[in-house]
Amino acid sequence: MKIQNPHDKFFKEVFSNTEVAKDFINNYLPQSIINIIDVNTVELQKDSFINEELQEAFSDMLFRVNINKREGYIYFLFEHKSYTCKNISFQLLKYMIEIWEAKVKKEKTDELPVIIPLVIYHGNDEWKIKTTLGEMIAGYDTLPEDVKKYVPDYEYLLYDLSRYTDEQIKGEVQLRILFAILRDIFTKDDNTIINTILRAVEYLRELSDRQTGIEYFETFMRYIMNAGQRLTKEDVDEIIRKVEKTYPEGSEVVMTLAEKFREEGIQEGKIQGIQEGIQEGETKALAKIAIRLLTKRFGLLKGDTRAKIEKLDAVNLEIIIDEILEYKSIEDIDKYLKG
Repeated sequence: MKIQNPHDKFFKEVFSNTEVAKDFINNYLPQSIINIIDVNTVELQKDSFINEELQEAFSDMLFRVNINKREGYIYFLFEHKSYTCKNISFQLLKYMIEIWEAKVKKEKTDELPVIIPLVIYHGNDEWKIKTTLGEMIAGYDTLPEDVKKYVPDYEYLLYDLSRYTDEQIKGEVQLRILFAILRDIFTKDDNTIINTILRAVEYLRELSDRQTGIEYFETFMRYIMNAGQRLTKEDVDEIIRKVEKTYPEGSEVVMTLAEKFREEGIQEGKIQGIQEGIQEGETKALAKIAIRLLTKRFGLLKGDTRAKIEKLDAVNLEIIIDEILEYKSIEDIDKYLKG
């Protein structure tokens, strides 16, 4: 079966292992934060704060951890679109408020825990927007310093994997493989993703537990085959040959997965047909979301406007959804509907 949101599933499946979360904290958080975190207290929470309309673009995970000898949280927001989102600091603030509200309601307390927000991004576009809420507030930079203290502002940690070199990807095996594959999954160059797979196989040899290695190998291969990579039969055959030499335990996994995809309509190992079908379904879903949000904001849409929205591609639909709060009238989307 084709996974509906492979990015979400892969990210959560790996980070659900608290050892991976601890590994991330030890290798990627600023030292000043690491100094006040008791990594042994890291505990995954079941909560998620992403609403249904944004699930195709974001995933989130919340970890409870002692920060400065008090209960606190680290909030991971994973953006799995192909371009950056301008209002991310606003979205994060809403999620943090929901975390605080849940805490206050459940424990009947007036004390709010520390929440450290961070964003993991792996799109093609370089993340050029600032990582502060103040950047979104009109005129904030020009306010006198003694006035700024009355206006909410904060900064989130950003990890733009698309710009990481192999040397910058640190940590234990599972984390290194996760970040390397997320970095390269949108590449148009088949050789890049094949080399990333083979490098991941080399990493797996570091694991002493072979069963864990096989399970993780299947996890990331399933992700790659579900995330839109057009692996040909020749690509798969090359991977199998090289895996047999360096990690023979994984060769059967590759063959089994490849066969499953062929049975689901992949001709000669190509996934183009399934990919296009999935993309068409996702585009229809995005069109429905855009129409619903625009209707809530501006009232019932004209029939020709709805029809034009339904004909838009996924990129333009995602832009409309992301910028929904910035529109003053329905005419603001006309530039996307022309032609």
